[in-house]
Amino acid sequence: MSYCPPYAPFFGFAGVSSAMVFSTVGAAYGTSKAGIGIAGLGTFKPELIMKSLIPVVMSGIIAVYGLVVSVLIAGGLTPQGYSLFAGFVHLGAGLSCGFTGLAAGYAIGIVGDSCVRAYVHESKVFVTMVLILIFAEVLGLYGLIVALLMNTRATGEGPCL
Repeated sequence: MSYCPPYAPFFGFAGVSSAMVFSTVGAAYGTSKAGIGIAGLGTFKPELIMKSLIPVVMSGIIAVYGLVVSVLIAGGLTPQGYSLFAGFVHLGAGLSCGFTGLAAGYAIGIVGDSCVRAYVHESKVFVTMVLILIFAEVLGLYGLIVALLMNTRATGEGPCL
């Protein structure tokens, strides 16, 4: 038997909002920081702009991770029989996805800005930029995986007291 207080869904909704808000803030930071570098590159070599959009696209994927986790957690929220355990698990899932999305977006922004500016002077830096961006993106993917695993643990709790 599990304990189902009326405030338990608050924690689930806090997980939904934290996954969406933090991952979107990380994606917005990454997009803006990398966009500044692309704008600087465009004044010197406009033909390189399309190739330099990779950090912006990768930042957008971080926001999609938060959206996926938010939708999955929201699907598990019920007005009746929602336990405190499920609320805390959903909160933890949202925080894990949100904070890793924030960190990944920050890393993508810094790397994207620096490498795009260096790409103006040396074309060999492009492969290095893509590799580092992949490693930064994986941070967000790890948070998504942990959130998905946690979300599966929040179901099947049983009846409430």
